[in-house]
Amino acid sequence: MPLADLGHDRALLVSRWLELTRQILPEMAARERWPIRLDHCFMRVCLDTAMGRRWDEVVQRPAIRHLTEAELARAVAVAESLVRDPGNLPDLNTESLRMRGRRF
Repeated sequence: MPLADLGHDRALLVSRWLELTRQILPEMAARERWPIRLDHCFMRVCLDTAMGRRWDEVVQRPAIRHLTEAELARAVAVAESLVRDPGNLPDLNTESLRMRGRRF
């Protein structure tokens, strides 16, 4: 379901978030042999990108319970963008890791 159809209904956003990060993106990653494959890695990349910094610096853990609807909508939009254009994943992953102090 497109993000525009979800509006800011929290239950629909959570459902789509989990579908994207636990099912769709990991399945695409396995098929295409992406550098990341695990659901929590996709969550990290999408949340860091949506927040513009380490998500856990601005949102209490667990994120799914503490994200505002607007923050969750931004994270879902990032995940949707990866489905449409997976070529952005390496750069987003590298930036997320850089935010976390990893060097390349």
